Amino acid sequence: MYKLPYYQVDNQAEVIAFMQQNNFVTLVGFDGDYPVATQIPVEIVLDGEQIRLIGHVMTRTDHCAAFERNPKVLAIFTGAHAYISASVYEDPAVASTWNYKTVQAKGNIKLLSSEETYQVIKGITDHYEGKDSPAAFHKMDEMYIQKHLKAITGFEIEVTHLDHVFKISQNHSAKNKESIIANLESSGDVMSQEVAKEMKRAKM
Repeated sequence: MYKLPYYQVDNQAEVIAFMQQNNFVTLVGFDGDYPVATQIPVEIVLDGEQIRLIGHVMTRTDHCAAFERNPKVLAIFTGAHAYISASVYEDPAVASTWNYKTVQAKGNIKLLSSEETYQVIKGITDHYEGKDSPAAFHKMDEMYIQKHLKAITGFEIEVTHLDHVFKISQNHSAKNKESIIANLESSGDVMSQEVAKEMKRAKM
């Protein structure tokens, strides 16, 4: 990762909160020849200082086969990002850049049994659907659940390394930051506006 001291935070709770807010991850493994990847939602489970990621994948895929061969995986959490034009700097005759936030979680993946996968699916459905929702887990037909359960495999990742980069122009002057925020806010791009909010929150 491109890590510099001023793009780091000391408060791990802030890193965990970012992961929880951006839990649709890119999960990367290695099949022995090439990296393989899939985009999936995960649940972040905290057990003391231990962090676990819970989710599920389709069984008959290259990435699931790779996870069976090699349990070492990388989960990439990505937030809003935006181009930062040097044209708004006090001295614009320098390189433009990109602001972004990302977390990389490395760890060991364990593929779960059918019974454990059932609980994973129940947990994610209960999280996003209210108990009165017509799509609530307890309203699904059990035969339907069991039929589709055969096609998926739950997993649990024990995180062993956690790295992050929160790059939001921390190395710039207050005047530059104000100009960057104003420029991002005037953009019609939703992610640029989100980056402006992140920069404002960092100043509080």
